[in-house]
Amino acid sequence: MFAARSGPAPNVAEEIYPGYPGLVVVGGQIRSMTWGFPRAMKSKRTGLPIKPRTVNNAREDKLATPFWRDSFVNRRCLIPVSAWAEAQGEEGRMTRTWYAVPGDEPFAVAGIWRPTSEWGDAYSMVMVDNCAFMAEVHDRMPTILRRDAWDTWLHGTPEQAFALCRIWDGPLDADVTTEPWAKPRQRAKVSSANLTSPTLL
Repeated sequence: MFAARSGPAPNVAEEIYPGYPGLVVVGGQIRSMTWGFPRAMKSKRTGLPIKPRTVNNAREDKLATPFWRDSFVNRRCLIPVSAWAEAQGEEGRMTRTWYAVPGDEPFAVAGIWRPTSEWGDAYSMVMVDNCAFMAEVHDRMPTILRRDAWDTWLHGTPEQAFALCRIWDGPLDADVTTEPWAKPRQRAKVSSANLTSPTLL
């Protein structure tokens, strides 16, 4: 589907969480990378370095800032997705609502990546304003790329790629569930047959 080599089966879970390995398509390969760029943090009490914060989403209006710019200009990737989840409901009782592009095949979300000393190669998802369909749930959503735009996102100029960062105007399916938002994380491995269609959370 992505005209990419899979190589050795990456160790990823059935659901992908920030700070854990997920799948991206880059350089003609399907690769495992950590979801989220590390941002250096210091303890407010001691001033000493502490565990980095995971920055898993890049707003399209911030792509020209120093934190994101080099990755956006030089290292763009596709993120294969079958669905993504948003929290819905009142505080403390939030449940998962899953969104997907209609059809049986995974779709692609715009991503950027960079090597890090903390976690190895890491990627972040590019976000845009939400579409009307999900306006009551969240004010942002992933940048969904139509198939004929995949090559432009990967290989086009920064200006051409930025023009693809727009609100989704196609159909979406919503699956409103009773699953708690803070459901325990699954660590199960997936088979190589499922490597191009992970579920994204």
